[in-house]
Amino acid sequence: MTIKYKLSDLAKDLGVQNKDLIDLFTQWTGEVKKHTSQLTEQELNRVFEHYTRDGEVQSLDEYLNSAQQSAEPKKQSAKQPAQKRKERVRMPKPEKEQKPAPQKREVVTVTVDTSSADVNLDKFNEKYTELASTKNVENRRKPQPAGNKQKFTGKNRLGKNQQFQKKRETEAERLQRIQLEKARKAQLKVSIPDEIAVGELAVRLKVNVAQVIKKLMGLGVMASASEVIDFDTASLVAEELGAKVEREVHVTIEERLFETDEDKDEDLCERPPVVVVMGHVDHGKTSILDAIRKTRVTAGEAGGITQHIGAYQVTVNGKPITFLDTPGHEAFTSMRARGANLTDIAVLVVAADDGIMPQTVESINHAKAAGVSIIVAINKMDKPTANPELVKEQLTKYELVPEEWGGDIICVPVSAATGMGIQDLLENISLVAEVKELKANPNRRAKGAVIEARLDKGQGPVATILVQKGTLRQGDIVIAGTSVGRVRVMRDDQGQILKEAGPSTPVEITGLTEVPAAGDLFDAVEDEKLARELADRRAAEAKEKQFAAYKKVTLDNLFSQIAEGERKELAIIVKADVQGSAEAVKQSLEKITNDEVRVRVIHAGVGAINKSDVMLANAGGAIIIGFNVRPDPIAKEEAAQAEVEMRMYRVIYDAINDVTDAMKGMLAPKYREVELGRAEVRNVFKISSAGTIAGCYVQDGKVTRNAKIRVVRDGIVIAEDEIDSLRRFKDDVKEVATGYECGIGLVKFSDIKEGDVFEAFIIEEYRD
Repeated sequence: MTIKYKLSDLAKDLGVQNKDLIDLFTQWTGEVKKHTSQLTEQELNRVFEHYTRDGEVQSLDEYLNSAQQSAEPKKQSAKQPAQKRKERVRMPKPEKEQKPAPQKREVVTVTVDTSSADVNLDKFNEKYTELASTKNVENRRKPQPAGNKQKFTGKNRLGKNQQFQKKRETEAERLQRIQLEKARKAQLKVSIPDEIAVGELAVRLKVNVAQVIKKLMGLGVMASASEVIDFDTASLVAEELGAKVEREVHVTIEERLFETDEDKDEDLCERPPVVVVMGHVDHGKTSILDAIRKTRVTAGEAGGITQHIGAYQVTVNGKPITFLDTPGHEAFTSMRARGANLTDIAVLVVAADDGIMPQTVESINHAKAAGVSIIVAINKMDKPTANPELVKEQLTKYELVPEEWGGDIICVPVSAATGMGIQDLLENISLVAEVKELKANPNRRAKGAVIEARLDKGQGPVATILVQKGTLRQGDIVIAGTSVGRVRVMRDDQGQILKEAGPSTPVEITGLTEVPAAGDLFDAVEDEKLARELADRRAAEAKEKQFAAYKKVTLDNLFSQIAEGERKELAIIVKADVQGSAEAVKQSLEKITNDEVRVRVIHAGVGAINKSDVMLANAGGAIIIGFNVRPDPIAKEEAAQAEVEMRMYRVIYDAINDVTDAMKGMLAPKYREVELGRAEVRNVFKISSAGTIAGCYVQDGKVTRNAKIRVVRDGIVIAEDEIDSLRRFKDDVKEVATGYECGIGLVKFSDIKEGDVFEAFIIEEYRD
């Protein structure tokens, strides 16, 4: 950027003759300049350097004092301009020799460092600037003497304005003007997000909205001030208006809280493998874990089945292995999927006497989707009906080929009852884990997932978590979903209190504000305030989603709801002992929903049934289903008074069956379409008395007199109608079978063409 400045103006500012500056430039460059020549910034810098080095002052204060002293006689002389003019009019013109010699104006200069390309304007402090501006104000606003009145004509006014404009500016004013010109000419930098409103873009560009809209129209985009445009369009407009564009980056709370950097290879250490045990219900998953842990977990399960995810850690040959026991019933499909996504190796338990079952197939699909290694444990080998070869044959149907058959799937025959093959299974798990080279960084903040959560009466919210990365320590701040808190107590699966837990370690923690959802990811963070802010925002978003899920009555949909009739609904409140069970019961019940009867779980929680649950059920006309929980005495009394039905269950499929039976009694009759046959239109006859008759050939099935007809043309349904007449030659018939010709007349549709296909069907009522 260059600054143009006249040579004559520079000479006035410096108090020198034009000829002196012209001689300087002739000496420097050999070029003869004129008094109207425009000087560049580099030439100005050279002139400043020449003059300021000779007139250097020792102190800026000295200069300021001298400037004030020189300004005082100017004030005094400025008070008598009219008197001087009067003397010049009345007195005769003196002789030349009597004319006083002109006094040389004192030129005071200030040393300015101009060695660089740009003058450092910041060196002039506020005191110097204020002094210069004060002098200008005094000179511009000086009062006129009272005795010297003049006639204000247009000519005089113009002359005063010209005199005012031609008045030489001070050094400070000139420097200020240069600074303003630089700022004005400097390129504007704007930050633009991914999406921005046109009005907001105009504000950031410091231009009128009309200018932005005009540029958009030039780009072929029609947008108003309130409309939103993308980054690419906004950047084009900004560049057209001479601005430099930068993409605006929003830093979210998650990015500020969580560590997203990838771990370096040198920071990784070996970690224990996480093994999930999957399979069909009652195939012996927990029994195998019992044999490994030498415990009796199965005895404590309701109905002999696992309904929670259990996490255990055992030591095999001096190396720890983490096991996750997932439920096998179909109701826990989501829990089983969650377990597979957390693990490295999946042990698929198949009973040798049962073979592959539906939930076994689901377990295979979950393991494949999670990308984990699969080891098949063929259990119950002690039974006389055991047939492991049949199991291996069934596995090949799902692309699981055993090693002995040329595949890569390890199949281990075991018996949880006798302990046969258990050690072989553990060795194979260790071998697969060694091949996978499982590593994690323990020297970072902990990160993992919530396996299970419950509400304990004495401890409050208790969560079973699996640490996947880093090390979780007592006292760390943890956020999991909408729950946040500080780790107070941390226990392993044996109940021992731990101070820290490394990667692949399952622990039970207390200290959270609420019960997190099973499957929520947790992170250890440093800033508790930000963590609580994030949790509140997540809770608000969840509440909005919950409100948005229910359709509210408006004037727009009121009539349609009346026209559709009263929709039957079964409201249910679910209370369970742990969060995973509550989720499973809720999903299972909502699966039963159909078009006529809708199951709506208005609340699902953990803990005993209390008074607030009964009040909610009474207000919403719901029934309460308790899973492994009981109502407290106050809730029981309140339910009896309000006539709220409560049902308690220990096994999930008992609850599903009861709700299904209740819904069957509420279901309205159902209707379905039954196809009868197809007929092709080969001729079209127009009869004045009968209208349009289609000559058809029945290709398959039959066409009956009471059937409905769907007219299909080029694979597209163009009409649905009823049969008005069905004839064979001149006789009316009730039906026409395959291979026969007939004439068909429709009640309403008459635009029939050759090649159309008539599909005959009836609507019949049925019940499940």
